[in-house]
Amino acid sequence: MSIDVVTFGCRLNAYESEVMKREAEAAGLKDAILINTCAVTGEAVRQARQAVRKAKRDNPNARVIVTGCAAQTESETFSSMEEVDLVLGNTEKLERKSYQDVAAFGVSETEKVRVNDIMSVEETAGHLIDGLTGRARAFVQVQNGCDHRCTFCIIPYGRGNSRSVPMGVVIDQIKRLVDNGYNEIVLTGVDITSYGADLPGTPKLGTLSAKILKMVPDLKRLRLSSIDSIEADDDLMRVIAEDERLMPHLHLSLQAGDDMILKRMKRRHLRADTIRFCEEVRRLRPDMVFGADIIAGFPTETEDMFQNSLRIVDECGLTHLHVFPFSPRKGTPAARMPQLPRNVVKERGARLRAKGEEALVRHLQAEVGKTRPVLIEKEGLGRTEQFTQVELGSGNAGEIVETRIIGHTGRHLLGEALSRAA
Repeated sequence: MSIDVVTFGCRLNAYESEVMKREAEAAGLKDAILINTCAVTGEAVRQARQAVRKAKRDNPNARVIVTGCAAQTESETFSSMEEVDLVLGNTEKLERKSYQDVAAFGVSETEKVRVNDIMSVEETAGHLIDGLTGRARAFVQVQNGCDHRCTFCIIPYGRGNSRSVPMGVVIDQIKRLVDNGYNEIVLTGVDITSYGADLPGTPKLGTLSAKILKMVPDLKRLRLSSIDSIEADDDLMRVIAEDERLMPHLHLSLQAGDDMILKRMKRRHLRADTIRFCEEVRRLRPDMVFGADIIAGFPTETEDMFQNSLRIVDECGLTHLHVFPFSPRKGTPAARMPQLPRNVVKERGARLRAKGEEALVRHLQAEVGKTRPVLIEKEGLGRTEQFTQVELGSGNAGEIVETRIIGHTGRHLLGEALSRAA
């Protein structure tokens, strides 16, 4: 084997895994498994540890290098594992020199951990990549880190403070990917709606989006990863309204539907702000579909508070829900708050998922009979502009196929390919 990469977590990690693989190969590293971890939940860390053990068991002669957010926030968790050869921080994992020494000399026990102070990092490099292995759409990093300190979240301590990639670098990367045949680009980061605050002239995410669509006319689809709706700027709303190449799907960092819980989470919006945002976006773009992250069973959440989270699914017309039963992360204020019994947390998570499934079925039913351009992700599967999964019989990964929606399974659409889109 040469280099294998195992990726957990967000789209930003998927992008960075591609950079890691390229830099490690360029450094001459061979017979290595790079495990790019996530720290969002305790379960994510457990899965990463499990992956480390499996990697070493299946490849006993390979070097195992662990990196990512969990490696950054709790390096000792992984450095204490006998299967692990090296622990790299989130900055170090993208640097060729981190792999050169390993390739040449191996790793001594005394230098097993190479993790810097992430809060001291002031810039985010715009790494140019040619594509993402095995993916039909390409992710482009525009931002990293977060300046906010939500009480449940460990990520700022894994990613550092917010910093942005200059617009010119982002546009050059997208041109490169479009020239390589990608029809869809996803802008990704930790908090992309904070984009530009550290750049000259403080451009916003809307400014960046408009500039991309203007400067890369051959780009067919531009998609945004998770956004914080309270930070949506006027230019972004204008692009939503005026350019159909910006995909009609927004995933909201919502987290809760109750004002008191939102305050205890240290979020910057109230439930009315989110409802108002969804109404305004739908007025500008009637075909818009919304997804959202929602936490069930946050500390101190009463049944009435939880009911507000259930109700906001209908009040915002949410379709694609990511439900997280609350999991305390050591080092966060929420971990020190009065916790709910685990059976209550799990039960509320199940009820919220059921609510999300009902909302998804309504959306699927409404799609039947329509014709949608579908980006093929892999043989037999693709996604509409609204990010709804479609099962169809033909199409090559990466191409866009005009598709008649003929039914649904309750989880995804069933389509019949008509023609390749222009």
